[in-house]
Amino acid sequence: MPSAASTGATVSVTVQGDVKILHLKPPIVVRDFAIALGLKPFKLISELNQLVGFAAMNSNIEESVAQKVADKYGFVLDIKHRGDAAAQQAAAKEKKEKKPEEDESKFLVSRPPVVCILGHVDHGKTSLLDAIRKANVAAGEAGGITQHIGAYQIEFNGRKLTFLDTPGHAAFTKMRARGASVTDVAILVVAADDGFMPQTDEALKIALNEKQLHPDRFALIVAVNKMDVKGANLDQVKGQMQQRNIAPEDWGGETITVPVAAIKGQGINELLEMILLQTDVLELKANPKAEASGVIIESEIDFGRGPLATVIVQRGTLRVGDAVVSGANFAKVRAMFDDQGNNVKEATPGTPVRVIGWTGTPESGASFKVVKNSREAEKLAEVEQLRLKKVATTAAAVPKEVSVEQLFANIAATQAKVLKVIVKTDVFGSSEAVRNVLEGIKSSKVSLEIVSIEVGLVTKNDIAMAGSTGAVVIGFHTKLENGVTPLAKHHGVRIETYDIIYEMGDKVREMMADMLDPDLKETKTGATEVRQVFPLAKGFVAGCLVTEGKINRNAAARLRRGKEVIYEGKIATLKRFKDDANEVRAGLECGIKLDDFNGYQTGDVVECFEIQKVRASL
Repeated sequence: MPSAASTGATVSVTVQGDVKILHLKPPIVVRDFAIALGLKPFKLISELNQLVGFAAMNSNIEESVAQKVADKYGFVLDIKHRGDAAAQQAAAKEKKEKKPEEDESKFLVSRPPVVCILGHVDHGKTSLLDAIRKANVAAGEAGGITQHIGAYQIEFNGRKLTFLDTPGHAAFTKMRARGASVTDVAILVVAADDGFMPQTDEALKIALNEKQLHPDRFALIVAVNKMDVKGANLDQVKGQMQQRNIAPEDWGGETITVPVAAIKGQGINELLEMILLQTDVLELKANPKAEASGVIIESEIDFGRGPLATVIVQRGTLRVGDAVVSGANFAKVRAMFDDQGNNVKEATPGTPVRVIGWTGTPESGASFKVVKNSREAEKLAEVEQLRLKKVATTAAAVPKEVSVEQLFANIAATQAKVLKVIVKTDVFGSSEAVRNVLEGIKSSKVSLEIVSIEVGLVTKNDIAMAGSTGAVVIGFHTKLENGVTPLAKHHGVRIETYDIIYEMGDKVREMMADMLDPDLKETKTGATEVRQVFPLAKGFVAGCLVTEGKINRNAAARLRRGKEVIYEGKIATLKRFKDDANEVRAGLECGIKLDDFNGYQTGDVVECFEIQKVRASL
């Protein structure tokens, strides 16, 4: 059996029972691979020539091909990537560094609840939050939609409460679900006049799933809003709640129901009291002395301050100067701000803060943790970057079998019409929502390709990319960098900016429709009946009576005999008695000659029509 020594440093074989495991590190060289399999190199080369085309002694083999060959000769392939080793080393080191679990109960202290407001669009979620915060947020909203998740903290009866402001529009479903996953108390807003609507049910489903996962640390409160509006019916809403198995307390159920009128500020104190009551029941506690960890609520690129993220600390205390890692991004916390924009030095559990100092924009809903130092944070972020790169490379490297049908399909695909877009948004959550809207536009005639979707200002690089790919640049809630407009004009790049997401969706649909060739629509303009056929010096002319519409000279026409079309062409000659005419209307007689056609018969019908170009639909 070949050993590591005989096969070079990258290939080795171990035997476990009846299974032969072949361990390799990329690149997989033909010579080493043949020796490891116990084959003569030329035999492996001839096999590879059949599989992939051309192979030589020092060629590299793709992993998928090596897998097929190894299977054939009874080996199990174990490919070790550098990223895997780094990840394993990091995991082993982390395991080694883990100290025996200490009893945390002595460090636990009460923490503020994280409250999430859910519900249907226009049912008053933002107005309710506005009433709670005593600040006018709703008035500045574009199209009545909260565009991205924000987190705010208020004080009531000497206790702090943290609120997540989640959007109510259907496009933000993913973000809303993600927002609910960090919350302790969900407030389901139902309008007293409308009752439960599709998005209310959607939000309720998310909240009930959360309650099922964490029954001991999640509570649901229903706020029946717009009690001051004409047509408000509290009992109807309670009846709908009973149908959905969330019966209100006063109807013998367990769901706390609070009637409120957000715009007038009625019932707000009662709602806050109920939130505190639920918090006491849930006994929310956390260890502020542990290393800080929590969840990214939102991230964006601020012009001047770079990438920043709104986070909620769930455990431990986050301080300025800490090294933080979240997925492929890390930060040395340069500064932190609360929702009022005040500088803060530390954030305890349940506190939302904006963190400055990130290398990029971390994903909304991703977790973050504090590590020993910046070097450690950078290392962990690099390992994750390597893993993501490997996943992307593996997906791209899967060989595609090309059949004749596939070849024709590929040719058709290159000829198909494609609208390419480059999207820039203000915050990470918006980019996800915009992606959802764009991916939701389906058409068999035009396909939509998102070239890139990023957070930040529309830059000159975006214009250069759009110019080379023939893409349209779409800015959502973001501005243009200086000098972008003249550069776009020079390269012939179209830039569209939007503040309302459904307007953007409609406009993109229009852009896709504009790429299609117009549909041709035929409109009948007149008809005549042949009453008599007259001979001319060259051929014949039809003596007709115009039965409907009007007949124009040079108009497109067809001659019908019964149901059959005998001839199609243009009206070359149109006469009224012996004079040439440009137009003859219904009820009048005329002489007609169609191009060089001479086969007229009494009773034939000559129809005139126009071809109009109509905008194609998706």
